[in-house]
Amino acid sequence: MAEIIKIFREEVPAMRFICKKYSGFGPHWGAWFANGWFDLLESNMGGTASILNVWPNGAGYVGLERRAEGQPFEYRIGMFCPADTAVPDGFEYVDFPAMGLGTCWIYGQEKEVHKTSACRAAVEAAGMDIWCDAHGGVWSFENCLCPRYTTPDENGHIIMDYCYYVK
Repeated sequence: MAEIIKIFREEVPAMRFICKKYSGFGPHWGAWFANGWFDLLESNMGGTASILNVWPNGAGYVGLERRAEGQPFEYRIGMFCPADTAVPDGFEYVDFPAMGLGTCWIYGQEKEVHKTSACRAAVEAAGMDIWCDAHGGVWSFENCLCPRYTTPDENGHIIMDYCYYVK
């Protein structure tokens, strides 16, 4: 069973999330790899050296979620980029100001680490206040970083970062 092994606050600069928006979770990730969309975004930012400079725990392939009471769930797949990054045709973007992230490291088998329901309470219990956008939306995301997420340890476990924007 997966478990939260670390909770911490990190500060991030203003960033642009370049993405494609979906009405829910599903088999969308395969299209990103098959179509080379992550490669396109990396190239658009100036290559992998540039993406590693966004923030120390950045550069992951991200599933961004927005939840707000009485509003449809929003799910986007993409990458955080420097704030002034041009948006390629066929993509959308969300601009975020500089602020904090409440990050949980979820440790376990790959099929287990996506169960993120305990993270919000863990971030709040660590003394962080969840940030809401102007329309009451709460933004959170899976940050699948190399090698934490991509290279299993001796137990076959990985670590997935799950983050909430916090005040």
